[in-house]
Amino acid sequence: MEPQWRPVSYPLSPSFIFLLVATSYTWLIPVASPQRIPTDPQAAPEYAHSIRLDGDIILGGLFPVHARGDRGTPCGELKKEKGIHRLEAMMFAIDLINKDPELLPNITLGARILDTCSRDTYALEQSLTFVQALIERDGSDVRCANGDPPIFTKPDKIVGVIGAAASSVSIMVANILRLFKIPQISYASTAPELSDNTRYDFFSRVVPPDSYQAQAMMDIVTAMEWNYVSTLASEGNYGESGVEAFIQISRETGGVCIAQSLKIPREPRPGEFDKIIRRLLETSNARAIIMFANEDDIRRVLDAAKRNNQTGHFLWVGSDSWGSKISPVIGQERVAEGAITILPKRASVDAFDRYFRSRSLSNNRRNVWFAEFWEENFNCKLGMHGKRPGSLKKCTGLEKVGRDSSYEQEGKVQFVMDAVYAMAHALHRMHRELCYGYPGLCPRMANNIDGKELLNHIRAVNFNGSAGTPVVFNENGDAPGRYDIFQYQITNRSTAEYRVIGSWTNKLHLKVEAMHWRMGDPSFPASVCSLPCRTGERKKVVKGVPCCWHCERCEGYHFQASEFTCELCPYEKRPDANRTGCTPIPIIKLEWHSPWAIVPVFIAMLGIIATSFVIVTFVRYNDTPIVRASGREMSYVLLTGIFLCYAITFLMIATPDVGVCSLRRIFLGLGMCFSYAALLTKTNRIHRIFEQGKKSVTAPRFISPASQLVITFSLISVQLLGVFVWFAVDPPHTVVDYGEQRTQDPMAARGVLKCDISDLSLICSLGYSILLMVTCTVYAIKTRGVPETFNEAKPIGFTMYTTCIIWLAFIPIFFGTSQSAERMYIQTTTLTISLSLSASVSLGMLYMPKVYIILFHPEQNVPKRKRSFKAIVTAATMSGKLTQKGGDRPNGEVKTELCESMETNSE
Repeated sequence: MEPQWRPVSYPLSPSFIFLLVATSYTWLIPVASPQRIPTDPQAAPEYAHSIRLDGDIILGGLFPVHARGDRGTPCGELKKEKGIHRLEAMMFAIDLINKDPELLPNITLGARILDTCSRDTYALEQSLTFVQALIERDGSDVRCANGDPPIFTKPDKIVGVIGAAASSVSIMVANILRLFKIPQISYASTAPELSDNTRYDFFSRVVPPDSYQAQAMMDIVTAMEWNYVSTLASEGNYGESGVEAFIQISRETGGVCIAQSLKIPREPRPGEFDKIIRRLLETSNARAIIMFANEDDIRRVLDAAKRNNQTGHFLWVGSDSWGSKISPVIGQERVAEGAITILPKRASVDAFDRYFRSRSLSNNRRNVWFAEFWEENFNCKLGMHGKRPGSLKKCTGLEKVGRDSSYEQEGKVQFVMDAVYAMAHALHRMHRELCYGYPGLCPRMANNIDGKELLNHIRAVNFNGSAGTPVVFNENGDAPGRYDIFQYQITNRSTAEYRVIGSWTNKLHLKVEAMHWRMGDPSFPASVCSLPCRTGERKKVVKGVPCCWHCERCEGYHFQASEFTCELCPYEKRPDANRTGCTPIPIIKLEWHSPWAIVPVFIAMLGIIATSFVIVTFVRYNDTPIVRASGREMSYVLLTGIFLCYAITFLMIATPDVGVCSLRRIFLGLGMCFSYAALLTKTNRIHRIFEQGKKSVTAPRFISPASQLVITFSLISVQLLGVFVWFAVDPPHTVVDYGEQRTQDPMAARGVLKCDISDLSLICSLGYSILLMVTCTVYAIKTRGVPETFNEAKPIGFTMYTTCIIWLAFIPIFFGTSQSAERMYIQTTTLTISLSLSASVSLGMLYMPKVYIILFHPEQNVPKRKRSFKAIVTAATMSGKLTQKGGDRPNGEVKTELCESMETNSE
């Protein structure tokens, strides 16, 4: 006697009840009427309309195995490709994953696959199977007729769902799955609405949404440099939403203007398409036509263009409804020539072809719909239980797919497999995180797989899919858009065909060289209101017409910052050759090979050689009377200053850096300071000696060599002190002066690398030395009455007069060229030559005569009798007699005598 059953009701969660009310659908929980437990293990009446594969983790699957039914029936005829091919792809992917030792090792995937019958309401009812395990069941008040507690079939716990196909079905199912936090990955739903992550937060898809198609078409238009286009759409959701998305993108990105936006009525009147062509010709510059139209409308638009003799005028850009179809262009190849169309990128999975061709009735019993497919595919009947009516031939079971029937892999097989693998990779990442080192499922995953956590892992997957293309998701769960770009071309053999000219994967990859336009016309077609401006020109937009403009060139130091603006380059830069950006202004310095450097370097080298020769001569003949009479210590100080005046030339020409700039500051005025401090000490000594002699026979103080050195180095220390203060206040560094050679022509502009020493600082550095020079000159004038043959008063005087003339000439040249483009060269050359000439005058007038006597007249370089200081002063006051006496003696004899006497007395 069979047990009697009574209906059972189960309490539902508030969210679930809300869903029932909101959707206004009435349905029954399938387990409300338990069935007898079958004795035949092969029979599974509870899964009679679904496929169940055992596994540690169960995935749900939703496929349109049957079409929508007629006259109130939920399901209609079988869908061989969109139904059977796709669900077999899911099972094939599960088989591959279960055999893969690297992906989910020691874990098997199972499946519960349901038929949606291409109907959203029916799919919603079927999808309740996926949430049964999550609904709390209370059987405490339920009893069988014999008093025993009821036996409930434990439903499968679904962790994720693959599907659905149609967007309407996915939207309906997503609403219930999100309540129970079950992730869903679709393989075919492309509605932009599903990208709303706030409403469909647990929904992902491995196919791109339709919004990418409009973006791809916009990128094509942009790549072709078309900025003035018209749109043409078939009335209805597909055409109108496509054009709306394109127009929205054009507004957001800018740069593309819509000349006209026309719509093709659902029921066009006669002459409607000719009217559309005439309307499009009103804006003849907008040659590019963006088309979101159905196949029939495309064909009739092309036919109208042909009738109106507009072959070759319009540049068609068609959506995937045109794609690579032949029917719209048959008989009107010439008018369609050059049309650019797009089609979602698809790839055939060879492994699936081998798998599906090997399927038979004997090895594919897990597919409960495969027998029905077999009858449909081979047009035969499986015995008396076959579902196909009529007197068809009987199936033998030995038929072979692809041999006894046509076979072509359905286009979404790739995406079904990618969706399954995406779920598997997410589970693998989750297992590695929660069950690291644990073989199989650990308790944290076996008891409850958190849907939210699994969703996060799904969004983070990144792997190469079944066709070798990467599978990734963005923050909204959308896959990247991948499209093939075609162009309809007529070859030289007058045959027309679609050729792949590029692809779009989040960005456009277009092979322009593969594009081919109207026969015999090699020019690149344009669809613009105004021709593009050349590089370095900005667009001055015509008011009210943003895609029409005049072009103005960026002048001077301005560059083209954007299409519409010119901006001034930074001070240290200039526009590049195209005026599209700025490049650093070349930096120059005084080069050693420059004519401005060769002359002063040559003079300095001669001077250094001559000075070194004098120093060597004086050292060699250090104890001779003429060297002693010259004041040996002061002579060496003076020669050091002369040497430094020559040497500074090399520092002034050397490449500026911190070290060179530091040495310039130290030695620029130091050489002159050495020279004129020594000369000033000498002239001051002579002046004091003869002034003292007029008053007394007592020698003045501080005329000994030691005293003279102390005085000289005291004067020099003032210069050094000033330099060190300068170092503390303004540490030396280099600077690039871009204003010195900033010409009106930016190409001639140069930056001058130099030490950060202003003209004022330079004069201050030399000012002390010039002050010593002027003071020395004053003393030279005061001692002009000293006998010609006494000491060095007259040569020093001539030296100072000449030096003053040199520096008086230097000042106007130096400052008069401050505005010249050659300022750096002129000022550096003038300064170095002035220093060298000053040194040369001192060297020539003070030392060359002595060297001449030492080397060529050694007979005059002999000691004379010494006199007292009183006798020397008396002789000095008798200039007339000294002159006469000097005329009676050999050249320099008296001078040497007096000098030696002075030297002896001073010591």
